[in-house]
Amino acid sequence: MTERKQSGNPGGLPSGLLAQLEAESYIGPATFGKQLFLTEPEQLDQWSPDVAVVGAPWDASTTYRPGARFGPRALRALTHVNGSYHLDLGIEIFDYLRVVDYGDALIRHGLWEPSAAAIRERVGEIASRGIMPVVLGGDHSITWPSATAVADARGHGSFGVIHFDAHADTADEIDGNLASHGTPMRRLIESGAVRGSNFVQVGLRGYWPPAETVQWMREQGMRTHFMHEIWERGANAVLDDVIAEALDGPDAVYLSVDIDVLDPGFAPGTGTPEPGGLAPVDLLRMVRRIAMETNVIAMDVVEVSPPYDVSDLTVNNAHRLVWEVLAGLAHKRRATGGGPEGETTT
Repeated sequence: MTERKQSGNPGGLPSGLLAQLEAESYIGPATFGKQLFLTEPEQLDQWSPDVAVVGAPWDASTTYRPGARFGPRALRALTHVNGSYHLDLGIEIFDYLRVVDYGDALIRHGLWEPSAAAIRERVGEIASRGIMPVVLGGDHSITWPSATAVADARGHGSFGVIHFDAHADTADEIDGNLASHGTPMRRLIESGAVRGSNFVQVGLRGYWPPAETVQWMREQGMRTHFMHEIWERGANAVLDDVIAEALDGPDAVYLSVDIDVLDPGFAPGTGTPEPGGLAPVDLLRMVRRIAMETNVIAMDVVEVSPPYDVSDLTVNNAHRLVWEVLAGLAHKRRATGGGPEGETTT
């Protein structure tokens, strides 16, 4: 069995700590991918990672089944990962990327405004340094402060969003709540953080939102690829259009994946399951291709609710979404001759 690999050791980690981090997934500290755990902005400057993973354990905005607050912890502790060599691409991920775990935004129980501010600040500490944030939700409302933080750092309207989801999350309000997990995409477009014409949604299906919300989406120029289109045309053909639409003007992509874009047979551990979704065989390769072919500057994976999961199936699929993106980024880095510190590799 191949051991998991650490993405560099510029700070001279003690051998005992390295041994804990490189051990089996059920041994040692529960950090994402068993990578180094950092807590201070100054440590980001010291280690200069390419990617920093941060948790956003908020689920008080959900409308049906709660539990996504436990998603970040589960994605660190309950996934089975026994290596980081990507078979399809023939690449050791951490030979080319330095990845750290930057802990969690400090959520205030039941209080949206301070919790959203904490997420925006934590993600901003990463994005403002040119490091790619990978945000582990939490329900989908966390995308509002997370993508806003990236826009603060990079410029409002400077990137497109590729949003995989069963639901559009574009309602104006739900039960009077402007910060529901069904409203974040409208908030991002209304604020100007993302242009509607570069907001591309993939995998929508089912019976919500209603017609007036869909009409609002059309008025903003949002691009929508329903599950039926993927069934008819195939994932790769649809993804050609998705990438072109997200980058129609911008030069970068924020990738947001609600795990309920997968069929509930593959992701039962989520708050609002909707039958008829994608299979992992397609979604994993779609996000990998996005990472390989576009400038992905941020990512979030949301709505993983471990209390409703079966045999950690949802958790492992969500983890592999991040792993595939990291592999795609490593592949690009290898193609340009760069290593974890930007050095030329031979």
